[in-house]
Amino acid sequence: MSAKNLHTITSPEDYQSKLSEDLERVSVTNFWAAWAEPCKEMGKVVAALAAKHENVLFLEVDAETLPDISESFEVESVPTFVVLKGHTLLGRVNGADAAELTKLVDLHSKKTTKPTSTSDKAPAPPLASVPTAEKEVTAAEPVEEKKEETTEELNARIKKIMDSDKVVLFMKGTPEAPRCGFSRQTVAILNEHNVKYTHFDILQDEAVRQGLKAYNDWPTFPQLIIGGELIGGLDILRESVENGEFKEALTNVGAV
Repeated sequence: MSAKNLHTITSPEDYQSKLSEDLERVSVTNFWAAWAEPCKEMGKVVAALAAKHENVLFLEVDAETLPDISESFEVESVPTFVVLKGHTLLGRVNGADAAELTKLVDLHSKKTTKPTSTSDKAPAPPLASVPTAEKEVTAAEPVEEKKEETTEELNARIKKIMDSDKVVLFMKGTPEAPRCGFSRQTVAILNEHNVKYTHFDILQDEAVRQGLKAYNDWPTFPQLIIGGELIGGLDILRESVENGEFKEALTNVGAV
């Protein structure tokens, strides 16, 4: 039997509603995915923490079923844990670090706050406005200025990567360690068909990640490139395998 303060989120609206019930309450959001083994063990940790800290709200979000929430917190891998007070970021744990998560929850669950009346509560901001740990910069931290690529320079670099091999996969993570379920499934299909390909980890280059969306007019990842041309994502790849277009495309560029 799960703790009363442990909830499975079903939609962005459900998530906002839960957070807005008490803006003085500390919450822990567990971003998970069914395919990731570490999530199963950390799920047990979350359940134990929920039973221990009844004053803390625990919310479980399927990172791939609810991408709007995941994108709002820039979740790149699972498990990821975000600790909030209302809509204010208190901390973040990336990965299956039970000790760090426990330490963070123990720390913030003990803090007492001044009660807030319902009339004093501010309306919930949109998900995209919730701060993420990566975006926080304190006054003491120097901000390194980098020369920005022009759109033309970025597009030239993207084209060079797309043309670097007969088959190129823009993915999250690497073939040995994919960092999202869609990338993992795409790699599995390519391996199943013994396709030799070059990969590019978009998580290591934000400019390419954002630029590629516009360049190929394709908003999601992974993106599979054959012969320098976009084939599509996982769904398109599956369809092309079933109707024979995938094999034909590989044959046309001499990749089989």
